[in-house]
Amino acid sequence: MQVFIKDIFNFFMSKNNKRSDCPVSCSLDVWGDKWSLLIIRDLMNAKQCTYGDFLKSPEGIATNILASRLLALEENGVIEKLSHPDSKAKVLYKLTHKGIDLLPLLIEIGIWSEKYYDIDKGKKAEIKEVKKNKEEYIKAKIKELRS
Repeated sequence: MQVFIKDIFNFFMSKNNKRSDCPVSCSLDVWGDKWSLLIIRDLMNAKQCTYGDFLKSPEGIATNILASRLLALEENGVIEKLSHPDSKAKVLYKLTHKGIDLLPLLIEIGIWSEKYYDIDKGKKAEIKEVKKNKEEYIKAKIKELRS
């Protein structure tokens, strides 16, 4: 049964399958689940992560879900795998240009959340700073992520 569920997930997450030609639907087929967005968030914050780094996130992703989401994001060109400089047993994950282009979306999600939900005071202050000059923040962050 678990293999069947994984096959269904992989069908929908595959870069060649989409539910419709709607731009929102096509996008959601690639990154539209909470775990994929949290992986992208972690890479935006840390620039590159190991498998173990993702497992340390406070949301507590299961290893099987992490593996499938990383594979789907890689197959769709949102992230890439790099050799780890210190260990042949580890790999680093990094956002591609396509993945980095999701930054404005994540910022808007953060702004929306700050407006409607009680979030951590540190994050609230960070979002307030971003809102002061969103375009400049995005430009600087994209430059940092691409370097």
